[in-house]
Parts: sequence; C-alpha cells; structure tokens
Amino acid sequence: MTPVSGAAGLTGNDAPERLDRKKVIFLSPDEEILAGLGYKQEFKRAFSPFELFAVSFSIIGVFPSIASVLIYAVPNGGPSAMVWGWFVASLFLVCIGISMAELASAAPTSGGLYFWTHTLSSPRYKNVLAWVVGYANTIGLISGVASIDWGAAVQIMAAATIGSPGQSFTPTNGQTFAVYVAVVFSHALLCSLGTAFLARLQNVYVAVNIALCLAVIIAIPVATPKEFHNSASCALGNFTNLNGWPNGYAFILSFLSPVWTICSFDSSVHISEEATNAATAVPWAIVGSTAIGGILGTAIMVVLSFFMGTNINAIVNDPIGQPMAVILFNSLGQRGTIALWAFVVIAQYMMGSSTLLAASRQSFAFSRDGALPFSSYLYRMNSYTGTPVNTVWFTATCTALLGLLAFAGPAAIGAMFSGLPVAVISVSFMSFISVTFMFPSTPQTNASQMNYSVVVLGGVLLGSLLWYFFPKYGGVHWFKGPVPTLIIVDDDEEDKSSQERKELFQVEAAGV
Repeated sequence: MTPVSGAAGLTGNDAPERLDRKKVIFLSPDEEILAGLGYKQEFKRAFSPFELFAVSFSIIGVFPSIASVLIYAVPNGGPSAMVWGWFVASLFLVCIGISMAELASAAPTSGGLYFWTHTLSSPRYKNVLAWVVGYANTIGLISGVASIDWGAAVQIMAAATIGSPGQSFTPTNGQTFAVYVAVVFSHALLCSLGTAFLARLQNVYVAVNIALCLAVIIAIPVATPKEFHNSASCALGNFTNLNGWPNGYAFILSFLSPVWTICSFDSSVHISEEATNAATAVPWAIVGSTAIGGILGTAIMVVLSFFMGTNINAIVNDPIGQPMAVILFNSLGQRGTIALWAFVVIAQYMMGSSTLLAASRQSFAFSRDGALPFSSYLYRMNSYTGTPVNTVWFTATCTALLGLLAFAGPAAIGAMFSGLPVAVISVSFMSFISVTFMFPSTPQTNASQMNYSVVVLGGVLLGSLLWYFFPKYGGVHWFKGPVPTLIIVDDDEEDKSSQERKELFQVEAAGV
C-alpha cells in the first residue's frame, strides 16, 4: 500500500503549485495505480472485469450496428464486399485494439487517450496535443452517442414502416428527431443512476446482444424462401458497385460497417476508474470485445450474403429505407421481422445507454483537468448517486443538439457515422481510413449529398485550436495537461516529477 495525501476539487488554473500534505491514507491496488497517475479515487469501483467487457461489447452491439450502417456496404460491392470488407477491416481493428490495450494496462484512467498523449509527447507540444486529442475524443464520443441514438430512432421508424399497411408510412425528419430526443434524454436519466446499478445492467446488455446475434445466424437460414438463396460464388464473389466509385475504392468504403461497429472498444478505458483490477480488466475488455465483435460480425455477414437474394438495387431502394430490415422482411415476413426488429431496437437502445455512460466519464475527466468550459460545474460528483450527473446531462444536451443536423439533409446527419509492427499497422490503418471516410458516397455529388464528415472533424480540430490559442483566455495561458488531485508521499522523499512519471509510464507500457 502507498500512503498519499488528497487535494480535492482542483481544476485548470485553480491548482496550486504544490499541494498541501494534510492526511495520509492507504490505498487499494487500483487506487494506488490511479494515485501514481496523479488522481484520487472518486468513483465507486463496482464494475467487475466481465461487466467492463460488457460495456465495450454492448457499445459495439454487433447486429444493431450492422443494421444501422449496412447501407454503406451493400451498394459498395454487395455480398462479397460485406463479407470480405468486414473480415479485412476486423484484422486491422484487432491490431488497433491490442495497441490501445497496451497503453491502458499502464495507465487505466477515464481520460486515457489525452492523458497518454500528454505523458508520452515531447515537452514542447504535449499541452496542445493533449488539448486537441481531449477535445476530439470528447466530441467524438458525443457524436458516437448521437449516431447510435439516431440509428435507434431510424430503426423505430423502420418498424413503423414495416408494420404499416403496404409499408406506406414514411416518417418525416421532425418525427424522427422527436423520437431521437426522447431516446437521448431517457439515456441521461438512466446514466444518472448509481454505479453499482449501471454495472449490473451491463450483464443484461451483453446477454441480449449475444442472443440476438445467435438468433439471426440461426433464423435467417431456416426461414428464408428459396428464391433469396445465393450460391457460394454469388455470396462470396459477386461484386455489385452501385455508387460509381472505382471498384477498389468502393470495396474500401465497405470498411465503414466494421469500422463504425467495432471502433468503440476504447469505451472501457473511460470506465476504468469504476472497475476492479482495472490494469488487467481494461486491456482484456478491449481485446476481447474487438475480437468477438469481429468474429460474430463476420458470421452475420456470411449469413446475410447467402440469404439476401441477388437484387441489390431493390434492397437499397426499398421504401423501408433500411437494407437490413428489407433482408429480414424478405426472409421472415412482416410478423417475423417486426418481432426480431423489436430486439434490434432494444439492443440499439442499450448501445446508446452504454455510449453515453462512456462519453460522460470522458467529459468528467476532461473537466477534472479544467479543459472544458464550465469545468467547475461539470467536475462534480452527485452526493446521492455517486456519479457525475452534471456531465451526464451536459453530454446528453450536446447529443440532442447534434441531431439538428438531420434538418440539413441526409448527408449531414450521415457525417456522425463517419467519426514495433502492431502499433505501426494500427496508426497506418487509422490514418488511411480517417482520410478515406472524408469522401462522399458517390463521385458526383452536390451540397445536399456532400459528406460533411470533413466539416465536422475539421470544425472540431480548428475550433479546439482556436480556443487553445485564444488571446488571454485560451488554454495556452493556463492548460498544463492532467491536473493532479493528489500527490504520492514516499516517506521523506521528494514528490515524483513529471519526467519520472513519464519514464515510469514508458517502462510499464513496454511491459518491463
């Protein structure tokens, strides 16, 4: 056990040059690791290793995620791109997961990504890089909640269309937005509850997601009429390109399905301060959820490609508006599709809940370091629930506002979806795929069909830099990176310097 002294409520330029040593306490192993990173324990550690895995896995939400973004794979190669695009991209995503797991094992903290950036960057650039990464990660997670909850709203409306006479119901943007806002704020209510309840809830989430995947893998082959059965050469070799890009690039665009589905494995990092045995549980949660998501997703894509029929145009242009719903309708009929689709919506809803949970913890961590506006208000722990209720509602409000992009056109709301060897592979693939998904879905485009991902990402990066370098009030004048909320006291020794902490982090990350 390591003795430490605490200093609560220190954010931004409120932190003193040196903290007063007031009282000495003894820490558990998890608290000791967190103390080594400069933070006191504020959350209740109620998440077991399995429940931490369940957070990442429920956010991945394999089948409902595929249902939300299958529209990007079907027209960009058809059956073969669905299968091989998922398989190839999954291999790269596992590499990224392994790289992130290595960092998480050394520094399991809620603000992991920007904390690692600050610790491992050169002294000259570490503050600005941590600032940009922190804002990109915070806004990226909020955008993730928006995309998932928008997907849930669209899926609810798809169910209404399926259930209407002759599938005649066509929802308006206003109706979909209203459902979306209701979903977002119901998640805020849920995520404001106590940590122990949220931890137990993850067991339900993972059970529903796995059961749904297995149901689809079994039900579709059994129920699909013969007219929609495809041969192996069609399912695994047919390449149908409807959007006009060269075939090679169209195949790359099919990567969006697995990348958007599996890329949320970092969510367990943001729950690490609420997990037991975090230094081991977090990396296993990342690798386990990534690998299992890749395997289950590949299996689902294989099943779909064998039982979706050959008329790709009909699937893409059906009035239902969701390729997955069309495939299910062809295989299971109206009643069977509505029954299964209800569980898709439930699983998608669970994804949004877990993602808002992770996003609120990242916002809490960033406000703890004084980087967000109103940090003194956001960095508060509710005395009744033991959770950061203020940051939960802040995140939910920002998410609801992002939904207004729907009124700018389908391409604008679509922007929220776009958004040593293993490390080299990971960085290379992330760099490549980030640029790739800035392009529009078709070579010929206009203002309403433009891919606004470049606007969203560019706005985040430019806005964060402008705020950092803003005269007098910008972060350059006061942001110094992660702000310690306690210091390690080792008998009569001097406090560890930031350089010593960096060297310790590098040694642990290298597995020495």
